[in-house]
Amino acid sequence: MSYSRVQPHLMIVIHSLAGGGAERVAADLSAYWVLRGYRLTVVTQEAEDTDVYTLHPNVRRFVLGTAGQSGGPVTAAWSNLRRIWRLRRLMRREHPTIVLGMMTTSSVLAIIAARGLNCRVLATEHTHPPAQKLPQVWQRLRRWAYPKATAVVTLTSGTSSWLERHVPGSRLTVIPNAVSWPLQRVDPIIEPPPRQGRYRLLAVGRLHELKGFDVLLRAFHEISGHFSDWDLVILGEGSLRDELQQQIDELGLSGRISMPGRAGNVADWYLQSDLYVLSSRFEGLSNTLIEAMASGLAPVSFDCETGPREIIRHGIDGVLVSPAGDSEALAAHLSDMMAHPEQREAYARRAVDVRDRFSATRVMAMWGQLFERR
Repeated sequence: MSYSRVQPHLMIVIHSLAGGGAERVAADLSAYWVLRGYRLTVVTQEAEDTDVYTLHPNVRRFVLGTAGQSGGPVTAAWSNLRRIWRLRRLMRREHPTIVLGMMTTSSVLAIIAARGLNCRVLATEHTHPPAQKLPQVWQRLRRWAYPKATAVVTLTSGTSSWLERHVPGSRLTVIPNAVSWPLQRVDPIIEPPPRQGRYRLLAVGRLHELKGFDVLLRAFHEISGHFSDWDLVILGEGSLRDELQQQIDELGLSGRISMPGRAGNVADWYLQSDLYVLSSRFEGLSNTLIEAMASGLAPVSFDCETGPREIIRHGIDGVLVSPAGDSEALAAHLSDMMAHPEQREAYARRAVDVRDRFSATRVMAMWGQLFERR
């Protein structure tokens, strides 16, 4: 079969469409390419009742119904065989020309299920692998499977370099996430309270260890006495809420630091804040950092192993802080930016360049080149 003689059929395989960066990319990719003449199929293990993102009406959706904990080794092996069998049966029936696995496990399952079929398989990594808690069996499967994929897509050159060292034989390409601009306004809506002459330092992300909010709280505590007219807001939800709230209380900053929850109108918070901070220990490519800069916020970010350094142009549109995880270094750089409004404004004016640097047009053109590669 010649791909040029048939309508391209892209099948995207992902665990679910629940909230997350890879899930949003799956929804965006499917909507973009179905409007450009591709047949689009999205395959999930989870059912529609877990969806956060909505698919374009012309995108077909198939649910494998194979989600859930796999249990012990024997049960896990059987569950994954079921997933592979159901996915392969669907591929044989639907005849995709391109299969795109979203994230490690879905990519590995897609590569195995497509063995011997007349389609190209693309794998993707959406987090930096050292930050993943990936079982050894999946790490071994990744080393075996990725060299068999047509291409492996990473968000950053740092992740690409890691895979080049640890998963040799992979055909690697870097495609960042596109900035969704203007940002959508969805539920839940949490209105930013009036600032009443005060300044707002904003952080956005899951309340998870990797996001380093415990470090951020220590940094803010160090400088809070010098900047009594500044408050810190952390938007997001997660398993560390109680621990972080306890830390805030112990620092005596409950009147200065708030965690309102996950806001679907995060654009309003970007527009009504004065400085953005990213305290992550690890990042893939931070969507919130790109969104904040696109909204005209100057950022201060840890220079993690990968991610922020590919977004922020240090000293031009933001600040990269080293070493990552050092609360004193973060406090020093935050203090400098908080004390110099002219510098914040200059960086903010240049930060909006991310709208072009990470535009949907530019990023989708990169995907198009990959889809059309023979």
